[in-house]
Amino acid sequence: MKIVILDGYTTNPGDLSWDELKEYGDLTVYSRTSQEDIVERAKDADIVLTNKVVLDAGKLHQLTKLKYIGVLGTGYNVVDIKQANEDNVIVTNIPGYSMDSVAQMTFALILNMTNRVAHYANKNRMGRWSNDQDFCYWDTSLHELAGKVLGVVGLGHIGQKVAHLALDFGMDVFAYTSKNSADLPDGIRKTTLDGLFAASDILTLHCPLTKNTAELINRDSLAKMKDGSILINTSRGPLINEIDVAEALKSGKLLYYGADVMCQEPPAADNPLLLQKNAFITPHIAWATFEARMRLIEICVSNVKAFVEGTPINVVNQ
Repeated sequence: MKIVILDGYTTNPGDLSWDELKEYGDLTVYSRTSQEDIVERAKDADIVLTNKVVLDAGKLHQLTKLKYIGVLGTGYNVVDIKQANEDNVIVTNIPGYSMDSVAQMTFALILNMTNRVAHYANKNRMGRWSNDQDFCYWDTSLHELAGKVLGVVGLGHIGQKVAHLALDFGMDVFAYTSKNSADLPDGIRKTTLDGLFAASDILTLHCPLTKNTAELINRDSLAKMKDGSILINTSRGPLINEIDVAEALKSGKLLYYGADVMCQEPPAADNPLLLQKNAFITPHIAWATFEARMRLIEICVSNVKAFVEGTPINVVNQ
């Protein structure tokens, strides 16, 4: 059995180990793989593991020995599922590994914007506090979360975790979700999407990227939101129209935008959101805590083991 990891670096830049996979086959790990190199590197593989390297129909058609694709993440849009089905290739993902980490990043963004921790820490490094005549100073607005409305789009594992954290902060929580109202956890109220836009002081996105959710946040939906509201996206970059969000930041319609994802990654240097002083963007690292990456590899090994033993788990196709 030959196992090839196409882009192992971001999951494991050297602080973890892939060695457990060696029990199930001859393992080759590539830090990164270009589209041009996929077929040459994976042509003899029975098992291919990929994080962001796209395996489209054309590439899959050429990988005649392939039996299994393990996506090193929860989303599996990097694989042409239709072609995988036609080729009888099993595809699995890694569910739930980063729930706590992504929820933590969501609130790291919210707290940084409402308390401006990084702003004041940077000012004080430059002597601002040391040269002040009072015992304290502030030159930004500061906001308390208690009593504010958090709107959650998507109430899966991460959305629910974020909602529970918000309740602990004393926030009122509304959600746009396919779940029945009777099945929602205590303290979370279901509403329509328009109702969520209108009610939310802070709106946070935790839904998958589909045809229906692409550019869910655009000029029209932003117009339905409160003036001076906050938008958070730790889910998928294309859930928003970046130009429209940048314009909303410029006009003051949005007070802040916090994101860990962008439509193109890495983004172009002239991306309008990167130029906005009230946009706080991290480089797709919510999933990347040591603990989450360790869980990812553990689940990856379990997925491969189950496949080799003939009882595949976490299958997303067939």
